Amino acid sequence: MTFHFAQSSFPEIYEQALVTPIFRPWVDELLDDVELAAGDRLLDIACGTGIVARVAMERLAGTGTVVGVDRSPLMLAVSRNVAPDIDWREGDASVLPLFDGEQFDVVVCQQGLQFFPDRPAAALEMRRALAADGRLAVSTWLPDDKFPLLLELRHVAERHVGTVVDKRHAFGDTTAVETVLSDAGFRDVRSKTVTRTIRFEDGSEFAEFNAIALVTFCAKAKNMSDEQRADVVAAIARDSADIVRRHTGEDGFAFELGANVTLARG
Repeated sequence: MTFHFAQSSFPEIYEQALVTPIFRPWVDELLDDVELAAGDRLLDIACGTGIVARVAMERLAGTGTVVGVDRSPLMLAVSRNVAPDIDWREGDASVLPLFDGEQFDVVVCQQGLQFFPDRPAAALEMRRALAADGRLAVSTWLPDDKFPLLLELRHVAERHVGTVVDKRHAFGDTTAVETVLSDAGFRDVRSKTVTRTIRFEDGSEFAEFNAIALVTFCAKAKNMSDEQRADVVAAIARDSADIVRRHTGEDGFAFELGANVTLARG
């Protein structure tokens, strides 16, 4: 499938094509880990289009409060369209847009911490937002070299653009995550590793989105025009087709993906 960004914004395509297969499978266990209960106040940091916040709202069934924060107004526009009853706020993780004295029973950050320029500052803000003895859950993808498919696809991209430092998988060391949180004042910090089988009906969708991400993370991208970037993405996706076919069966395209989930208390 080829995506036409003139007709749809990237956040709209992200919500339609990636949220269900990539991000939704982890949410239930994440909310179980923080023992989400009736009446809880939950803050979802780096919420994107809001899948964690939306599932939390469903589980709370009107008995609690859910706030989603993201720095992208375009992502939040999709969030507000999909779930207008949630309190969506634009803001940076290192300076959270909270009211004076506002705190939460639960703070979650699914696949956001690795992208924050100032992780210690973001961790301090998480601690500020969490009520005494509140529960925190942070998840970050494992390094891509632990998953053969992802490593193969990165190598394909690197043949076109040189070395790629994939920020999505750049903070998969549990010790580093735990240290950031402990230094911010969190207690009972501990981690676990969770793996899932990710499935797409059409693997070419994932290949194209993955190529877009990999090109974004390469140094050469800074000097590319939009047309050059589109051409390179298309070439990487095309050269990834054999790999995608090897991972496609009767149930569609599938691969293993893993994340570290770090839990703590305020």
